[in-house]
Amino acid sequence: MAAEGDVELELEAEPNGSAGSGERPAEKPRKHDSGAADLERVTDYAEEKEIQSSNLETAMSVIGDRRSREQKAKQEREKELAKVTIKKEDLELIMNEMEISRAAAERSLREHMGNVVEALITLTN
Repeated sequence: MAAEGDVELELEAEPNGSAGSGERPAEKPRKHDSGAADLERVTDYAEEKEIQSSNLETAMSVIGDRRSREQKAKQEREKELAKVTIKKEDLELIMNEMEISRAAAERSLREHMGNVVEALITLTN
C-alpha cells in the first residue's frame, strides 16, 4: 500500500515539479480574467437593452403624438370639406363622364370647393 501512496505522490509531484508549476498560476488569472470579461459583456448587454428600451419608449411616444396630431388634422380637414356645398348636377356630371363612384366624385368636388372644371382636370391627370 505504501507503494501506491508513493506513486500517487509521485504523480502529484510530477506535474507540480515540472513546468506545470509555471502554468497553474497563469491559468488562474486567465480563468479570472475570462470570467470578468464575461461579466462585463453581460452587464454591457443589460445596459444596452435598458438604453434601447428607453429609446424605444421615447420613439413610441413621439410616434403616438405624431399620429394623434395627424388624426386631428385629418378630422379638421374632413369637417371643412363637409361644409362645402356641391350641386347635384355637378356630382352626376363627374360620375357619368369619369365613370367613378359617387363617393369619389363627391370627394373630388369637395376638395375643389365645388368647382367642376378643377375637379375634372384633377381626375383626368
